[in-house]
Amino acid sequence: MFLDALPADVSVYEVSPRDGLQNESAPVSLEGKRELVGALVTAGLRRIELTSFVSPRWVPQLADAEALATSLSVPEGVTLSALCPNAKGFERARAAGLKEIAVFLSASETHNQKNTNKSIAQSLETFAEVVPPALASGMRVRAYVSTVWGCPYEGDVDPKAAIDISRQLIELGCYQISLGDTIGVGTPLKTRDIVRSFLSEFPADKLALHFHDTRGTALANALVGLELGVRDIDASVGGLGGCPYAPGAAGNLATEDLVYMLHGMGIRTGIDLDKLIEAGRVAERVVGRKLPGKVHQAGPRVRRVA
Repeated sequence: MFLDALPADVSVYEVSPRDGLQNESAPVSLEGKRELVGALVTAGLRRIELTSFVSPRWVPQLADAEALATSLSVPEGVTLSALCPNAKGFERARAAGLKEIAVFLSASETHNQKNTNKSIAQSLETFAEVVPPALASGMRVRAYVSTVWGCPYEGDVDPKAAIDISRQLIELGCYQISLGDTIGVGTPLKTRDIVRSFLSEFPADKLALHFHDTRGTALANALVGLELGVRDIDASVGGLGGCPYAPGAAGNLATEDLVYMLHGMGIRTGIDLDKLIEAGRVAERVVGRKLPGKVHQAGPRVRRVA
């Protein structure tokens, strides 16, 4: 049944300005972030996670969240969002004019404590103070559930725990749950089993997939998810990213690699691959290092040798 049920269209949710930059050792300038977001919009990305409204003490690389959000003007149809860990973060995002936010927690207790300084139950209580007010103010709310494929501290994670958390987030009013392989331990068969278990509980449009490429399996896992009917994939230009609370975690699934594969299979994304590669070059320049994405390095087509 391989490749018999692929979607005609896929929505790519770009996370490089937030998830990609938060783990950089050197802060990126506000102008550099603005340039990156502009390049992503020019390439055709329509859903971009811009920043995180967290304490600068925790994530100093994103200390300019308000300045970035209030300095950007994007075309109609482009949605900028931001991570908000609590009610204060939501108020900051609303004041900055954003129309969408995201909340986040882990499927494993230890990682959630390391990442948020809260238990899972405490995080869900906090979100009860964030999601309803955000919806009442006209904002949409997305949610991340991390470590679904495995935890760096606890090992394997029971999918039932992640499903229970996701159900509570949907009941709160989150429009979509992004399931994260935070440490990149997923394989296609494991991904098939996890995604199937979620699809037995939720419709496909309520789910997105967020893969880190630590062991080189992110693209293969994304393909499995697509075949099972998930049409929303998170990615980061050039493969930027990592998780400060997941030791050894490499970057995210590279947006260029995902789009190259999708276009080669006749799946529409609304993204211009050549311009996306240019956005990757912008990202590489603003972070000051070489990025790992394969298509970012090789280009979108064969380079003939003279």
